[in-house]
Amino acid sequence: MTVLQFSHIPMAKSVSPKRSALVAALDVGTSKIACLIARLKPKIPQEALRQRSHSIDVIGFSHISARGIKGGAVVDLQAAEAALRQCIDVAERSAKLQLESVIVSLSAGKPMSELMAASVTVEGASVADRDIARVMAAARQHSARPGRAILHSLPIGYRLDGVSGIRDPRGMLGHDFGIDMHVMSTDMSVIRNLIYAVESCHVSVASMVASPYAAALSVLADDEGDLGAALIDMGAGTTTIAVFSGGRFVHGDGFALGGNHVTTDIARGFNTGAADAERIKTLHGSVLVSASDERDLISVASLDEHDTPHFVSRAQLVRVIRPRVEETLEMIRDRLAASPFAAEPRGRVVLTGGACQLGGLADLATQVLGRPVRIGRPLGIGGLPDEAKGPAFAAIAGLLVYPQVAHLEPSGESRRSRRAMTGTDGYFAKVGQWLRESF
Repeated sequence: MTVLQFSHIPMAKSVSPKRSALVAALDVGTSKIACLIARLKPKIPQEALRQRSHSIDVIGFSHISARGIKGGAVVDLQAAEAALRQCIDVAERSAKLQLESVIVSLSAGKPMSELMAASVTVEGASVADRDIARVMAAARQHSARPGRAILHSLPIGYRLDGVSGIRDPRGMLGHDFGIDMHVMSTDMSVIRNLIYAVESCHVSVASMVASPYAAALSVLADDEGDLGAALIDMGAGTTTIAVFSGGRFVHGDGFALGGNHVTTDIARGFNTGAADAERIKTLHGSVLVSASDERDLISVASLDEHDTPHFVSRAQLVRVIRPRVEETLEMIRDRLAASPFAAEPRGRVVLTGGACQLGGLADLATQVLGRPVRIGRPLGIGGLPDEAKGPAFAAIAGLLVYPQVAHLEPSGESRRSRRAMTGTDGYFAKVGQWLRESF
């Protein structure tokens, strides 16, 4: 099996709990591209955010409208590259530094989760780090699929001589050592083209993180993950899911339905352009009707610029928006019912992403999903601009948290495999290095 058929995605280095670090995050979405640059400084973990070993202080920020991206995937390389270059450049200028690498979010590629099991024989008298590395490698090998790349591989629990549910087996005595691992994979072609577009901007991709997992890292308190929670990241072109149980990321999923579909419904329903439909959705969009909505009128621009605007009631707008949102929520409900979240009776649902900001969405989601639902916003991120404190920026904020938990995932990727995966043989990395050294 060649690297082009199957490969591990670049893995970020875990930041040392005793050292500061500079981290850059890049969120490539259907409607927007955002970049955050932050300094991570060691701190005492808080009770609500025990996994946070560092404070996060944002020093650079930018966001622009996405171009060349559809459903979270690159569909026009030149347009995407130009937009990425512009976004990165603005963030670098605001932080007054030049980036060498970024952590990138991923919402496309038909994400798929599998629970893998593997076992090895302990080499010494007790379990050591090398035994853990061997059993993780064995589990990853079982998950190999043509055309798929491993996005995340996270241990759920260990087994030792028939005893399961072990969290940390280091130093324990035993002979037969096993692991239960959650492996999340995605389409290789989507990964390669996104990495190619980013590295064309002369920055390397340090790691790629599933958008819902990243969003969960920024908005979930530890007790929510311990009790069981589902993070739903509702973007413009995709809706993605991350399920947590016992504090572990145990399942991921997604489908190509998002806020842009609501915008399209408004444009078609009221015979207006996409830009005006997006404006109407943002300013007046809701999924619940109030007593005054039949009387409240909204101006709608006509497709023909020579025609005068017409008016629709807010109630008419709700009647256009609600069916699409209900369809999305019903798909989420079905996906959650087929996931480990179904076994978490106390689990709550947390919504993030720009598409979750419609009025009344949390209440409607509670009705459809039959679970307590809240809107999630980034927690414990210092220096965030006001426009980046909402649910639309949860995923990129989580990318700044990710280096603090990257040690939970094994790194099975070599420099050579990474070059083969992008199909560039490191060309743009070499060009970027030459430009930085020469000018």
